[in-house]
Parts: sequence; C-alpha cells; structure tokens
Amino acid sequence: MLDSVGTKNGLTVLHLFCKRTAAANKAMIIASIETAQAAGTQVVNLAVLGHKADLCFMALHREGWPLRDLQTALERAGLLVTDSFVSITELSEYALGLGEAVKKARLYPQLPPQGKSAWCFYPMTKRRNETHNWYRLPFDKRKELMNEHGASGRKFTGRIVQLITASTGLDDWEWGVTLFGTNIDDLKDTVYAMRYDTASALYGEFGQFYFGLVGPVDEIVNRTC
Repeated sequence: MLDSVGTKNGLTVLHLFCKRTAAANKAMIIASIETAQAAGTQVVNLAVLGHKADLCFMALHREGWPLRDLQTALERAGLLVTDSFVSITELSEYALGLGEAVKKARLYPQLPPQGKSAWCFYPMTKRRNETHNWYRLPFDKRKELMNEHGASGRKFTGRIVQLITASTGLDDWEWGVTLFGTNIDDLKDTVYAMRYDTASALYGEFGQFYFGLVGPVDEIVNRTC
C-alpha cells in the first residue's frame, strides 16, 4: 500500500502540456479525465494554440497520487507529455491579512471560472543577481512592492481570474501564474500593465508562455485530436 502524499494546506497543482501521437485514442483520453474527476480531481481542459502543445490539462487535488494516475492514464491514451509544471496553492506571506473568503479562494480555488474561457500560463522567478536581488531586500520593502503589484492586478477585477501557485523546491521556477480571461486581450492587457511595476520590472524573470481555450473535455479532444 502506497503512503498518502499531499499538502497540509491547499491543493497540489499539475499542468500537463501534451501533443497527440498516432496512437492517441479520443475515448481513452476523455475517460482519463472523467475518471480523475470522479476521484475528486479538478481538471481544466484546454486546447493550446501554437506549436508548443496541442492540449493542456490543469489538474488540482490535495493528494499527489491521483495526479500521477491522471498523467499515467493520459500517456496510456496516446498523448505525449512535452512539458509540465508542478506547484501548490498557497497564501503569500505578503497577504496574510486577507479575509477568510479570499484565503479560501486562493487555497481551494474552484476552476475553471464561469465565463472565462481564455487562458494563459507562465512560470516566473524573482531575480537574484549582484544588482537586483529580491531576497536581499528587507521584508517591509518586499511587501511594499508586492502591494503595488497587487494594486495593478486589482484594476482587472472582473476581466481576469488569477491563480498564483508556489513551486519552490517542486519545479525549476518559483511560481506559476495561471490567468483566466473573458477575452484574449484581457490576458495581454493584464500582463503588459503589471510588467511596469517595480516588483516585475526589476525583479521578475519569466519562462515560456502558453495560451489556450477552455472547454468541456469531449469538445476539446474532438477539436484537437
């Protein structure tokens, strides 16, 4: 019997970026998602635009094994996982004074948000070099800069739902940023505006961006495989 491995607080989050192969079986892919959901895993199904992937499945569960089971099932269904990201939901040390409803939404989000079918994901890290080292700044200064960054993001309330997940010690980057938007340009406008904040302009480093369209698993699979 395998030990249960999960989080004390929040959810484990797995982004799987996949390409179809000649062996891809639509029925098995759909069954993989439905089985995962029946086991309590939240799954966001995405058709990815561009050459980086064909599909993405963003899965959330408190335990790690159900996510590994989903990954195994998708690979057995003929999908090739070309990229991935492992992280957990968290409460930032700069946002501990939030109300209980906001804390719950960050630790235990319900995804995908209704009416927001434009989606993007990117990983990020705080810069640490001789000129700009985030981790050498005093806490109060870091909190000030993050409050400024948060104020910029709140200007897009209603247009964007954002989920920032922590990946320090779990993946190659320190955070993953997932954005859900009403329109495609909501995503572009948000990222563009927030890059001018000092926390981003001087201290942010960004990885590869992915863009996708959210939908039911049967429709997503039939349009991409």
